[in-house]
Amino acid sequence: MKTSEQEAVRELLDTHGRTYADEAHIHLRDTPQPLYQSLVLACLLSARIRSGIALAASRALTDAGLRTARRMADATWQERVDALGEGGYRRYDERTATQLGKGAELLLDKYGGDLRRMREAAGEDIDTLRDLLREVPGLGPVGADIFLREVQGVWPEIAPYLDEKALQGARRLGLPGEPEELARLSGDTDPATFADALVRVALEKKSERKGGPAKAA
Repeated sequence: MKTSEQEAVRELLDTHGRTYADEAHIHLRDTPQPLYQSLVLACLLSARIRSGIALAASRALTDAGLRTARRMADATWQERVDALGEGGYRRYDERTATQLGKGAELLLDKYGGDLRRMREAAGEDIDTLRDLLREVPGLGPVGADIFLREVQGVWPEIAPYLDEKALQGARRLGLPGEPEELARLSGDTDPATFADALVRVALEKKSERKGGPAKAA
């Protein structure tokens, strides 16, 4: 590892070394509730809205008790709208409330509300898992990438999961653009923390060019 690369990685982690799940107060483990909360967070972050608002909305949904697919499905549409609004997620609150309800119902019907069953259905094939994730209403390609970035620390077969946004951040720092090389540079760092740090660099630079706050991942 070059000294310049070591310094870049150290500075990256010192400045941006936290996951979006951490900021949303999700204590990520390989259990149904935090995995579902991470999926909801990915849906929120994938909209064209500032990440701070998406994170606040995720915390508001948690505070409202909508922590599982069952609780989300059983909530009324208005309860979901109100929770999103409490977090400031007003631009897409009505559409997102509908998508969250439909997504919860799909997860209950196909996987009993347990995303670990989706993982099993994918047979540890990342492309298949990504396709299954995209069946969830409101979770497109960007949302699937966000979810997979977040859970790679607890689903190790996914790691290193460095999507195009993370690789963009790496290139901006002068780091290698190959996931395997970046994984080597990250050492023992939690892979989700490293990936999200790179994403923050990419979004930060994009925001600077546009002269406004960074949108979600």
